Amino acid sequence: MIETDVVVLGLGAGGEHAARKLAEAGLAVVGVERNLVGGECPFWGCTPSKLLIHAAQAGQGWPRGAQRIREANHGWSDHTHAEPLEAVGVRLVRGHGRLDGPGRVRVTTDTGAVAVEARLGVVLDTGTEPAVPDVAGLAGTPYWTNREIVRQTEAPASLLVLGGGPIGCELAQAAARLGSRVTVVEVADRLLGPEEPEACEVVSRTFGALGVDVHVGARVSSVQHDDGFRLGLDGATLAADRLLVATGRRPNLRDVGLETVGLDPGGDTVVTDERMRAGERLWAVGDITGHGDYTHLALYQAQVAVRDLLGEDGPWADHRAVSRVTFTDPEIGAVGMTEAQARSAGLPVAIGRADIPRSSRGWIAEAEGVVKLVADAERGVLVGATVVAPYGGEVVGLLTLAVHAAVPLETLRGMHYAYPTFHRAIAAALDDL
Repeated sequence: MIETDVVVLGLGAGGEHAARKLAEAGLAVVGVERNLVGGECPFWGCTPSKLLIHAAQAGQGWPRGAQRIREANHGWSDHTHAEPLEAVGVRLVRGHGRLDGPGRVRVTTDTGAVAVEARLGVVLDTGTEPAVPDVAGLAGTPYWTNREIVRQTEAPASLLVLGGGPIGCELAQAAARLGSRVTVVEVADRLLGPEEPEACEVVSRTFGALGVDVHVGARVSSVQHDDGFRLGLDGATLAADRLLVATGRRPNLRDVGLETVGLDPGGDTVVTDERMRAGERLWAVGDITGHGDYTHLALYQAQVAVRDLLGEDGPWADHRAVSRVTFTDPEIGAVGMTEAQARSAGLPVAIGRADIPRSSRGWIAEAEGVVKLVADAERGVLVGATVVAPYGGEVVGLLTLAVHAAVPLETLRGMHYAYPTFHRAIAAALDDL
């Protein structure tokens, strides 16, 4: 039995941040992790994929991208994450942790079991893992997920990508630029389905120009593997050397003991209040809260949970202006509601858009893209926005502030927008509202 102030179950981005800040504040903290401290982002997700994307955009080649991935995560060693936690007093317990009632966690380690009792409670950050569809013949084949593809040192000659969401689109475009013949298969009727249709149209055009073969509205019936992969698809067969499965993420909630604290162990999310409280002496942060699988959001929520645990004042969690970026070329930066979501919520919607090629910077750079604004016409504020452009993830920062702070449209129209920049297209979209 270990007695402590707080136990952090899962040391992804949010859990790692919470453990460090609570320990620095003088609390006794136990951190529990079954895999690598730091979680998905530095080892298999955000950083490795963006290093491959950069290698593709810079013309460096896959081997250089692979080398930089190993440099960044020290060959998949988590010492640069674990040692700083231990330096501020966090006690690490490596193994599979499960809730065992309010404020209690039981950890199965390589040498036995450890029970941890936390005076203040538990911060839960068990994250997600790649979701793999139930397709006949897929199980047991050497398919890749995002975790395997970032370990490769050479570009495959040909690559099938099952899934046209953010992960699939980012890695498909990078692989094509790095020399692979790429085919993308998506069950929905378009790529990047949750994003604005205008954004998906731009990505589809750029994929076509790059030679990426795209199949949407496709039903995959079977997978076969011998000297390569064959995908049964609506009566046709697609073949490639390698298969990347990028069909979303699955929350790690099935075996964490939610039933011991009165929560549904079969759910896909852990519901929290504005203080990130999920139950008695229980806080939850990160992907499992259902507000988005983003590192920046996990860190934001961890900050909220830390303030609550330390008895500090807010600000508390506000998820109206969650921003997201898909790192295709051009990038898709988005925040808040899409037009469809705003209409489904019953808002009086006004739409403004501007085409990037018609903007000064877009014409100079011969760039594809669009800016789309979603406004609540009654309140006169933005509730969502999308920027598809080079550096779209940077441009959307201005619009994230506008949504988060409910900046009046007239204030936005009265601003200066530097010339010639991509963000100047926002002024044209405001004029179109």
